[in-house]
Amino acid sequence: MAGIIRNYFAGGNTAYGFHSLFDSNLEGLDRLFILKGGPGTGKSSLMKKIGNDLAKKGHDIEFLYCSSDSNSVDGVIIPKLKVGIVDGTAPHVIEPNAPGAVEEYINLGEAWDSQKLSLKKDKIVSLNKQISEAFQTAYATFNSALKIHDDWETIYIGSMDFDKADYLTGRLIDTFFGKMKLNKPSLVRHRFLGAATPIGAVDFIPNLTEDVPKRYFIKGRPGSGKSTMLKKLATSAESKGIDVEVYHCGFDPNSLDMLIFRELGIAVFDSTAPHEYFPSRDGDEIIDMYETVIAPGTDEIFADRIAEVGARYREKMKEATSYLAKAKTLREELEAIYVENMDFSVVDGIRDKIAEQISEISELKGSLSPI
Repeated sequence: MAGIIRNYFAGGNTAYGFHSLFDSNLEGLDRLFILKGGPGTGKSSLMKKIGNDLAKKGHDIEFLYCSSDSNSVDGVIIPKLKVGIVDGTAPHVIEPNAPGAVEEYINLGEAWDSQKLSLKKDKIVSLNKQISEAFQTAYATFNSALKIHDDWETIYIGSMDFDKADYLTGRLIDTFFGKMKLNKPSLVRHRFLGAATPIGAVDFIPNLTEDVPKRYFIKGRPGSGKSTMLKKLATSAESKGIDVEVYHCGFDPNSLDMLIFRELGIAVFDSTAPHEYFPSRDGDEIIDMYETVIAPGTDEIFADRIAEVGARYREKMKEATSYLAKAKTLREELEAIYVENMDFSVVDGIRDKIAEQISEISELKGSLSPI
């Protein structure tokens, strides 16, 4: 029987620059392979191959996807084996805590032809500079979009009944947790619900919640208290020893978009654009923040202002995304230089050695069948 594959983002292109949540997801691993090497050296393909092979053998797998190219992965984790492989190049540089004992650097640069690459040095330096500039412009534009979004939120915050919001949150805490108190520390993992990518917003909500029996879809408007409610739910769960997956907003990492309590079979998430979903199976339920805590008629009273602010926000987000797309195009040009100067048979050999070490760990732990 194949293992479960879960996909999420652990890094994001946000209004505050690149934001990493890698440490939260790599914590507790006994073995971590950190891949070094330039773009186009086969890091993502190596991790996908090993991860998919392990899944076919029955191991549950977590793929950490790349926010700058949602077809690529930045890491793979095998939770039961406490083993991970991660891209350790910028912007998600991984600092080892116990080099050699836990972390091991893997240099894919062994497979490139340095002599030939040196002939393209000026082009490589120029492309790296242009890529960096495109990302910085994207981040600055996202930050401008965030300020516009703050204006949008102000409209609804001014029409919000905070007592009703507190009551709703308290009722959910009682419904989810009751008087439960587990005799263990809560395991908390911080991730991103989705990511701002070169093709727009991407998320993995269906994948992450497909085996969660009870899903709550939070509907509402900017500033209607969705994130605040999620933060209070997360704090309550942690105080009760309940494990929680905390999914941050890929645009504003200070805001929360989803919580999953897998022990309880519950997922609760912000189901508004750009990650809008609707109930589709038994156990799905809507929590409507607008109907519950916002003064009736707010949409109508402020219709012109809402339309104007919303249009400015969407335009600024579109502009920021165009800079991510520019960075991706430039990166693909850079990758092509490395690809044509790589001996991928060497990369295959490195991949096989990593797979062999993971197989040995699997056998030592007696976990499922040998790889």
